[in-house]
Amino acid sequence: MEVEEAASSNDVHIEEPKDVENDLSLKDHLLGQLDQVEAHVEELRKMASQLENEKDQILTTIHTLKNMDSLNDIGDNDKDDILRYLDRISLRCTTIDVCVHTLRSDDQVESLHQVNCLIDNLIIGMRETPEQTQTKCLSYVAACSSSSTVGNGDKTFEHAVLGCALDDQKRIRQRLNGLLDYMTKEKWKKAIQPMD
Repeated sequence: MEVEEAASSNDVHIEEPKDVENDLSLKDHLLGQLDQVEAHVEELRKMASQLENEKDQILTTIHTLKNMDSLNDIGDNDKDDILRYLDRISLRCTTIDVCVHTLRSDDQVESLHQVNCLIDNLIIGMRETPEQTQTKCLSYVAACSSSSTVGNGDKTFEHAVLGCALDDQKRIRQRLNGLLDYMTKEKWKKAIQPMD
């Protein structure tokens, strides 16, 4: 609803020029109209991007809930009910198709592929070496930050990220921060679990 309301409040109205005296004023009028259309397109991309992020966050939450150790502490029937419920929500969520395409050069595609491989290696390492993986993730976050207070950034990762399109750089930062939050939560969950 919010998106529909926001979209309708930003309707772009194209007006025919009135009493155009020369080609220059017609050009100015058309450029003004094009500026409005471009601003509307950018706002639309922003809203669609937010929806994309919300969908990803929901799917991540579902994945986290499915893999919670506490699911093993409930009866099999209750666990099956919960897993079916999670599957139903997940399936429903995957019916939502929101996609904002980012235009990329060949070099940007290659850089994005390199970044995705490095992040995928982090995800694989979460189970095998969680402490080292979290440290590596922190160095990746630092590589994406312009602040010197974050720590030492991984130079290979930084170089790859800088080769990506700006939209991709924002998504990479969000993905890393989400991954780091997940690792921190998992670490705390293990720390507060009672000993058997």
